[in-house]
Amino acid sequence: MPGPLQGIRIIELAGIGPSPYACMLLADAGADVLRLVRAGPTAPDGPHWDLLNRSRQSVGIDLKHPEARELVLDLVADADCLIEGFRPGVAERLGLGPDDCLARNPRIVYGRMTGWGQDGPLANAVGHDIDYIAVSGALWQVGRAGERPLPPVNFVGDFGGGGMLLAFGVLAALLEARSSGHGQVVDAAMTDGSASLTTMAHAFLATGISREVRGVNTLDTGAHFYEVYETSDGRYIAIGAIEPRFYAALLDGLGLAAEDLPDQMDATRWPEMKERFASIFKERTRDEWEAHFTGTEACVAPVLSPSEAHAHPHNRARATFVEVEGVAQPAPVPRFSRTASAIRSAPEHPGRSTASALARWGIELSRIDTLLEDGAIGPAVRG
Repeated sequence: MPGPLQGIRIIELAGIGPSPYACMLLADAGADVLRLVRAGPTAPDGPHWDLLNRSRQSVGIDLKHPEARELVLDLVADADCLIEGFRPGVAERLGLGPDDCLARNPRIVYGRMTGWGQDGPLANAVGHDIDYIAVSGALWQVGRAGERPLPPVNFVGDFGGGGMLLAFGVLAALLEARSSGHGQVVDAAMTDGSASLTTMAHAFLATGISREVRGVNTLDTGAHFYEVYETSDGRYIAIGAIEPRFYAALLDGLGLAAEDLPDQMDATRWPEMKERFASIFKERTRDEWEAHFTGTEACVAPVLSPSEAHAHPHNRARATFVEVEGVAQPAPVPRFSRTASAIRSAPEHPGRSTASALARWGIELSRIDTLLEDGAIGPAVRG
């Protein structure tokens, strides 16, 4: 079954983290994504470990080679989109910037993934996820009262505010290009994207629902009814009983009477209520609490490790995780009722499909042989 993006052709100038993730999402959804990557002299058989590179073929290429530049521009002529994750100015110095590509194909959508964006005082500064979400105001909000901010791995900057926003921007520009006949540049910055993810937090501050104090508000571990508690086996249970009826179900499950307790939204009493909840949750194991609350409206869920998540009955029923070449991994998202996404192939070693992929994209075999001999592309594997 072809995915909803079947027929869309995308060139990926390989990067790390967020741009490969965006390309993975697009490729899982059926886009034909050709990954151009720096490759060594050999490309072994079998899958590679980097799951972000699944569902697409890779071409080993030396982008500094003059013949490689012409090859990329020829590919651009027949593509709908190009995605790159270089620092600002690098693609231009390679002769593969937006102006170069739009001159060859006026309909091309040129997606750019950076941390700080293409302009501004920090545009050329180095950084990582933690830096981008620090400046956007997202990192400050994650953590407990009286403690330093807690980096949420690299989910917020790299993937939520980066890769997903890049994929969204590219698709929006592709839709517009179909009606206008003109391509454009999509400037996706992780700082901008992670700032966008905090929109509701800004609304809460503006309306007085939250205070600009970390760890004392409803959703930032301030409230006893939106918290993680340790269980008797050293594991954890997550509670999200915000609405009154859900909170009532939680109290009922804990054997507590509402009339004997402070008002749910009395924030001055939250600390003592957290201590009381913590004591109760230490009386049973995580799995016992899960079973106890199953079927109720208490908004209680076990905190699972990645390997435990693979085996959870709900995730198994929905095939949230799948196994490809013996490696368990998240399935394609979102789900489409008629044109289903799919993992087209396991991630391959860089350059494994150099010759065969270029031929599939319409490059003549004689030219491929010449490019291989000249060192513009490689390794010499015919896939």
